[in-house]
Amino acid sequence: MARVGFLGLGSMGSAMATRLVEAGHEVVVWNRSEPPREEMAARGATAVASAAEALAVDVSVSMLANDQAADAVLSAENLPEHRIVHANMASVSPDMGDALAKRFADLGHGYVASPVLGRPNVAAAGGLNILAGGDEADIAELQAFYDVMGAKTWPMGANPRTANLVKIAVNYNIIHAIQALAESIALTSAAGVDPEEFVEVLTNTLFGGVVYTGYGNLIARRDYLPQAFSLELGLKDLGLAEGAAEAAGVSLPTSPALRALFEQALNQPELVDKDWSALAEMTLGQSEK
Repeated sequence: MARVGFLGLGSMGSAMATRLVEAGHEVVVWNRSEPPREEMAARGATAVASAAEALAVDVSVSMLANDQAADAVLSAENLPEHRIVHANMASVSPDMGDALAKRFADLGHGYVASPVLGRPNVAAAGGLNILAGGDEADIAELQAFYDVMGAKTWPMGANPRTANLVKIAVNYNIIHAIQALAESIALTSAAGVDPEEFVEVLTNTLFGGVVYTGYGNLIARRDYLPQAFSLELGLKDLGLAEGAAEAAGVSLPTSPALRALFEQALNQPELVDKDWSALAEMTLGQSEK
């Protein structure tokens, strides 16, 4: 088995790193806070105190929160002198993808944008879909690790930003699905239809798939814990879509309404720590008044 660095041990990162450990790889882990490092060490990983140590491994992976975290952790100062290949599996903006790809290339390193589709439970089962944008040889070097963490790797071409853009567009669709579910459940509930029965009709006829099934049932039950993806991160991803659209000269007519709903939800103390599907409460709650 091989040695791999892993940086960023939130709910997604921990699940992915655990898959690598369980597959027999030697996983060198780093996280800004210490408790997740200790938890991974207890599972058999090697915990290190600095990002530079994890990035010094010939092949490394990161799952960081946002552009700012990726920029800071994957800094030129943290990169080693010898050549490495790195997979950034977080959702970052296309512009940050460009900046990181240039930074790594300027120092002679390989960089592959590798954002993933799937929630932490999917990551724990190794069922992620991985969007890989970068040099074919670098992707090939990472493939053995992708195969442990994901069900399928989708090649997105040589430009890393393309993978980032596709991920942003997918999440933009999920946001719309959450809101569409909220509105249709509110409408049918007002007529006395049981929300779970309505979702069953949707998902067994015209709207099958993991998004409508998974989020539909959460919204129907109004059960938004445990949090798998936060409202704050949902608003971040909406912002990424808005930024990408502005750069491309594309109009997103529904984004202002969605942004307003996210901002309202984040101003509700009882919703802040819940899953981003709790965005539905902005519609369900209003329908009850």
